[in-house]
Amino acid sequence: MSDNRRPQPPSVPPRRPAAPQAPASRASATSAGATRAPGSTATTTRPASTATRTATPPTTRPKPGAARPKATTPRPTAATATPEAGWLRSWTRKVTRRSGAETNPTTASAIRKDVGDGTIATPWARVSARLRPDTVTQRLQERLRERRSADRRLFLIRWGTRAGIALAVLAGVWALLMSPLFAFDEGKVEATGYGTVVDPADVEAIVAPYEGESLAMVSTSHVEHQLTDLVGVASAQVEKVWPQGLRITLTPSEPVAAIPDAEEGYRLVNLAGEQVSASEEAPADLPVISIPVGEEHERILSGVLAVVDEIPADLRVRVEGIEAATEDSIHFTLRDGPAVEWGSGEDSATKAAVLGVLLESDKAEGADLIDVSAPTLPTVS
Repeated sequence: MSDNRRPQPPSVPPRRPAAPQAPASRASATSAGATRAPGSTATTTRPASTATRTATPPTTRPKPGAARPKATTPRPTAATATPEAGWLRSWTRKVTRRSGAETNPTTASAIRKDVGDGTIATPWARVSARLRPDTVTQRLQERLRERRSADRRLFLIRWGTRAGIALAVLAGVWALLMSPLFAFDEGKVEATGYGTVVDPADVEAIVAPYEGESLAMVSTSHVEHQLTDLVGVASAQVEKVWPQGLRITLTPSEPVAAIPDAEEGYRLVNLAGEQVSASEEAPADLPVISIPVGEEHERILSGVLAVVDEIPADLRVRVEGIEAATEDSIHFTLRDGPAVEWGSGEDSATKAAVLGVLLESDKAEGADLIDVSAPTLPTVS
């Protein structure tokens, strides 16, 4: 029984080559209707349409070393087109128009290539088409050169500033310590407070060794100590007067009494009992103290000097001589006036005030003695 129907062509072309078929000779023998072995009663023949098949060449393997053929992908045709592919082409054209890829053949071809490969084209496709490896490398090198140039400029500016500051400091130190601009000049010393005892030559001898030395190196405290050691200087204050001078202020230790001395004539002493000067004759403006001499009589001298300190300055110049055998028997004589019995050194301030009032009163005229040893009961005789 034969089948007269013809096979229909496939709607989609096959993607892979067909499997190899049997040789044509074998197919021809089958279509001719070979009979069974002797003894069979019926013969069966196959239709020529089914027995005959398309003969295909056998598959051959490529030789070693030969280039393999490139696999080709069939482009989509109208028969295989799908709605998704049409939507993709439409969206790709919109992206191309918006990004200006229509005027750039390289970008447009890159996008078309992405579409042909089946991937979705994005704006990054245009950017990636421009950023070739050589372009990226050149830009990176330019950025690195700019960075190195900026770092070099910053390094030079930083160290240039530091070098300038160091040079300025060195120049200032040199000008301050070594240049003649700040060298001490002895002729620019201002000294006051010599008094009646301090010799100016002694002060000049102290500051003379600093001549020409930088004023910054002159120790004012050391100069003050040297000046205080001078006889007749109670204290000293030294200030620098830039750029080359000094200002010296002395507090003199003035003598307040004269003590007779067999060798020097008269020793001039201050309120502390220290000798500040000497004189061959008795000074006209200082009282002469007559007391026992010796270390055991130092308390008598301290009491007498305390009394002299309490007497007002205008009255002190009128005191001619002070005598004391003990601490409680101090008396003195006024120039052109009466004698004064003082007593001890207690209440010396009150005694001095009472004596001043009595000397200004009429009772002091023609008096020979004023006793203020008891300041609350003074007497005039």
